[in-house]
Amino acid sequence: MENPKVAGKTPMMVELESGKAYAWCACGHSTNQPWCDGSHKGTGISPVVFKVEENKKAAMCMCKKTDNAPYCDGSHAKID
Repeated sequence: MENPKVAGKTPMMVELESGKAYAWCACGHSTNQPWCDGSHKGTGISPVVFKVEENKKAAMCMCKKTDNAPYCDGSHAKID
């Protein structure tokens, strides 16, 4: 398995809808960040599929180093 590619050094704010399924890109190769477009094939990294229980704004991790996937936990601040 390869290491994820850093897709950005700041989180992306998005509106999430209750009950809708999302697939967060964990590999960093998607051209549709922060969402998966299938570019992970062959990387050994799978997207994080999730739903939320209420409509909300969320900070999605773009550096792919979060310990709270798919949400930003501030790990981007440690990237050179």
